[in-house]
Amino acid sequence: MFNRFLATFAAASFAVSATVGAASAQTSMPFALDWKFEGPAAPYFLAIDDGLFEAEGLTVEISEGKGSLDAIPKVATGAYPIGFADINSLMRFLDQNPGAPVTAIMMVYDKPPFAVVGRKSLGVETPKDLEGKVLGAPPPDGAWAQFPIFAAENGLDMSKITVEPVGFPTREPMLAEGKVASVTGFSFSSTLNLKRLGVPEDDISVILMADNGVALYGNALIVNTDFAKENPDAVKGFVKAIAAGWKGAIADPAKAVEALMKRNPAADAGLETERLQMAIDANVLTDYVKENGMGGVDAERMTKAIEQTKSVYEFQNEPDAALYFDSSYLPTDGSAMLQ
Repeated sequence: MFNRFLATFAAASFAVSATVGAASAQTSMPFALDWKFEGPAAPYFLAIDDGLFEAEGLTVEISEGKGSLDAIPKVATGAYPIGFADINSLMRFLDQNPGAPVTAIMMVYDKPPFAVVGRKSLGVETPKDLEGKVLGAPPPDGAWAQFPIFAAENGLDMSKITVEPVGFPTREPMLAEGKVASVTGFSFSSTLNLKRLGVPEDDISVILMADNGVALYGNALIVNTDFAKENPDAVKGFVKAIAAGWKGAIADPAKAVEALMKRNPAADAGLETERLQMAIDANVLTDYVKENGMGGVDAERMTKAIEQTKSVYEFQNEPDAALYFDSSYLPTDGSAMLQ
């Protein structure tokens, strides 16, 4: 049961009871990211600097994460009221921890950036090329978590793939050095990290799982449901500010990256602007989002995503989309339209 899980994390959690219920009052909402302060995080810092959270009565501090699964236990235990995480990993977490007070409330990566990134010079350009080679995969990586679905959809023989567990800091360096032929990761992260390490762009192959049979969604805002019940207006205000932050970043990526650079001055502004633009073009501003606005999910696609997950993961409990996504906090005034 989740109570036993909660006890494990009790020492790391802090109370959010100091927050107040109405968004018109100043409400503290610490935000747990999935990853480092890189280009795709820029819209959230832009939302701070442009006063978008403040306009909703919110005080927001953003913390780095250690992978796309990292924020789930942080939010489930109440250590953070809100976070950013892979919705597919959230499904499995809720199955393994029934009753955990966490759900997704806003889809951000409508097209997930889960990818296998390889080097053409090492013989990796298509899914089948992975057989007979070494694949570097960080255990907490969201792309690795979905790799079994990708493998099944593409008929890969896992007995012919040598999987090397690697750390996030060593993932791209190992590929750059030829110690592995490919890695799992987010397309925009691994691609640009390899370019920064001197790997020629024309030697990099990016195999997007979404383009190879995987119907899953990607990362979403997740919320502690106990906090949300007590502070619904604050949560709605947070979501509205996030949509406005992304809209601003799409209109002016360089300005968004300026906000990022204040928090990560060691970053390369040009590289992070390119990384942000990649995320916008491939993952956020999809045809579905252009037509329907940011944040929602298509019921039919979600059902297919659950079925694909069932093909490689044995649910202990009957999966229920209503447990994984709650659209009631999304803006209804058109503010989530990004164009």
